Amino acid sequence: MSFVLLAALLPAWTGCNDNAFLTENPETFYTVDNAFSTSEQVDQVLVSCYSHIRVMFCMVEENNTSWVFRGGNGTDMFDVAIIRRSSRFNDYGILNASTEEFYTNYSHWYQLIAKANLALYAAELPQIAWASAADKAYAAAQARFFRAFCYRNLGELYGGVPIVTEITTSPRYDFERATRTATYQFAIDELEAILNDLPETTATPGRLVRAAAQHNLAQLYIDKGVALAEEGNSGESAAAYAKAITFAGQVIDGGTYSLMTERFGSRKDENPEYYYTQNPAEQTSERSYSVAGYPLEGNVYWDLYQEGNQNYQEGNREAIWCAQIDYAAYKKEDGQSKLQYSRAFGAVFRDPLAAHVGGTLEDVGGRGIACAIPTFYTRDVIYEGKWADDLRNSEAVFRRTFLGNNTSSEYYGKPVPWSVLNREGESQDAIDVADSQVFPISCKIATDKYTGLSEGENRSNLFRDEYLIRLPETILLRAEARWRAGDNAGAAADINLLRARAKCSYMVQASDVGLELILDERARELVYEETRWNTLLRMGGTVAVERIKKYSYWDDPRATLTKNFNLWPIPQTVIDTNKDRPMAQNPGWN
Repeated sequence: MSFVLLAALLPAWTGCNDNAFLTENPETFYTVDNAFSTSEQVDQVLVSCYSHIRVMFCMVEENNTSWVFRGGNGTDMFDVAIIRRSSRFNDYGILNASTEEFYTNYSHWYQLIAKANLALYAAELPQIAWASAADKAYAAAQARFFRAFCYRNLGELYGGVPIVTEITTSPRYDFERATRTATYQFAIDELEAILNDLPETTATPGRLVRAAAQHNLAQLYIDKGVALAEEGNSGESAAAYAKAITFAGQVIDGGTYSLMTERFGSRKDENPEYYYTQNPAEQTSERSYSVAGYPLEGNVYWDLYQEGNQNYQEGNREAIWCAQIDYAAYKKEDGQSKLQYSRAFGAVFRDPLAAHVGGTLEDVGGRGIACAIPTFYTRDVIYEGKWADDLRNSEAVFRRTFLGNNTSSEYYGKPVPWSVLNREGESQDAIDVADSQVFPISCKIATDKYTGLSEGENRSNLFRDEYLIRLPETILLRAEARWRAGDNAGAAADINLLRARAKCSYMVQASDVGLELILDERARELVYEETRWNTLLRMGGTVAVERIKKYSYWDDPRATLTKNFNLWPIPQTVIDTNKDRPMAQNPGWN
């Protein structure tokens, strides 16, 4: 029947003398110029920028790019467990300009730049009515901040890159790289131009404030100073460090922000509580660490990472900018509103040590799969000797005691010695499995009270907001700038602000101050927060290479890292696609 129908229709089709019926004539056709009609729509583009930042910094995308950029895989601080060796990022026998992580990260920044440029373009459309000139200025300031933030990160990771300030409506193959210094300068100019349009504080958590720009200016001026020094321009370099000190000081000494020094927030009267059991139904007081004689005491540093305590609006005076995570939104419609930290960063006790301690409950840090693990530098070296007495190394914050939770184990309800946890005396394979999958658990990646368990959550995710900028990092930037400017005493005073809050018994002296101390203190304060690749690469010289080779968990870089570099490569796809203008590759990656 269908064949007969087709035959009957065929003459009508073949009898047409033209193709007019194929021409589209839509009643409406949206372009960039007519798609926006309200200021709220412009703000939605800005919301997409905030969302983009959350994807990148909260490891929403479960892939190796996230674990490299945010997780720090392949640096002095982080690596991968033996079960993730196929995702290693420190074997320079296989890393090259075509490695996917370099391209995906690079693309992420330009996608965000495109969104920021779109918001800036739309904000100026004549049909957009703004409630006030200040509202319009704030919208533009947010967009320009995002654009500057992108170029700061691109400059630190890739060096000079093409600076794109307009929306692109047709393919281009002729982008030209700026220098690293020029890339930093563009970001500096953007941020300095918007300072007066960013509010001191906001009523809305997560929205940008002036201190976020000032913090980034401090970092950018350090970046610029290092780049100028490498070019042999010491005079301008010194001036850049002075500017960094000024901008950091405006945040530190401005009166709006201060370190939290007393217990606060949603659990200020509580201590963390763990149970040595592999069965949630058996989590009773009889099986608590406290009853077993190993109580944990909460402290102000632990409070910083408890749910509900992250935002300035909630009373946290050291919070400058936070990504917003909301469990109710996650359950309803926002599947990206989560921190997969217990999963991605978490240890894997269940496989190598099930005979003594295992499972996926709170006592072992949840349901970890060890996509990014702390190196021995991160877990032990920075706390050796006089550095051990530190709230950031306390059991509440960085838990090293694990009680046996297998009833047949001789260690049931007792601490399992690290010699057992590390499987000392067994084969090297067994040791590698244990060493790379079992490690101290930070309160930044796990909790004793997981949200949503009664609704099906499985101890993979945290539902607290996440710091993007916290005052201690601003303090560490000023310490670095002061050290680079030759003021070791000032640098030591800044570092001791953090050490005093952490109740350290040892306060640093001017003679202690150097790049090693600054990097170590960043590791102690900002573990699981900073983007360590940015930190190492922006230092210039051979800092990244030397520290990776010295502290890497695996021996890959010690065997394969035979070149010096302080930049990631420009992705080969970018070079190849830019066919109308040659784009030089970064040194060491040809």
